[in-house]
Amino acid sequence: MLIVDDHRTFRDAARELLEAAGFVVVGTAGDGPQALAEVERLVPDVVLLDIQLPGLDGFDVAERLATRVPAPDVVLISSRDAITYGERVGRASIVGFLPKRELSGASLAGLLE
Repeated sequence: MLIVDDHRTFRDAARELLEAAGFVVVGTAGDGPQALAEVERLVPDVVLLDIQLPGLDGFDVAERLATRVPAPDVVLISSRDAITYGERVGRASIVGFLPKRELSGASLAGLLE
């Protein structure tokens, strides 16, 4: 799994939380362009991807990742609720959306089943 968020504190906390739940985190990235580079380098099976990112937003990154073979499973995260983004969440090439406050190993595993 690759964790992408522009806040190091969140990346570190999410890594600790998800590794404790049994997920293998292969790396992190702090912006959209770095996320694309790290996916190319690390080839993760899952990308936990914040929507509000510098450079390219999470929707743009998700669309670019969808063209990869194999494409990673993308889960969008945000401090805002999905309704804030309207239909963009439903149209995005993702397996799901999680508000950051609801992130847990179980909630992520439920989306990836």
